[in-house]
Amino acid sequence: MSEPTVLVVEDEPDIAALYAGFLEEQYDVTVAETAAEAIDRIDETIDVILLDRRLPDGSGDDVLEHTRERGYDCRIAMVTAVEPEFDIIDMGFDLYLTKPVSRSNLLAALETLLTRTEYDELLQQAAALASKRAVLEAEKPTVQLKKNESYDDLLARLDDLDADIDDLGESFSTDDYRAMFRDIGDA
Repeated sequence: MSEPTVLVVEDEPDIAALYAGFLEEQYDVTVAETAAEAIDRIDETIDVILLDRRLPDGSGDDVLEHTRERGYDCRIAMVTAVEPEFDIIDMGFDLYLTKPVSRSNLLAALETLLTRTEYDELLQQAAALASKRAVLEAEKPTVQLKKNESYDDLLARLDDLDADIDDLGESFSTDDYRAMFRDIGDA
């Protein structure tokens, strides 16, 4: 089995080298320093993208949008100094990390993202939305959260997904659960 492939999109060479150094023992790491370079390197072989939001030739948001529009099935973490705003709710990333990021936090994020690749689409959506809720709740005052319609929509979407997941779980028979856990044990 080959190592997962990680694309680090970071315009600061020292930070890019630091992240690559953290990861290269466990992952196949490629670095891109611009949005254009990242877009050129993204293909179906990339498992995870660590994406800065501020790049010299554009926004990491554009790289994110390109990746999702092309249908590449990779997990994406925004790794940035940009303080999260409510605009992140509708963005197609899976995890948001605010710089500076330690080695242990970066490795834990990669492990989380790679675990999520094993989830079905419903669980991936729920995990991504839950991550966005957590980062907003950590960064924004409760008063500001309560007044924001986008945040309310996020909570409603999470409630709907939770209900769908519960419904799916209730539809499983005992044999379904046995088969599922047998398959997990075989993985």
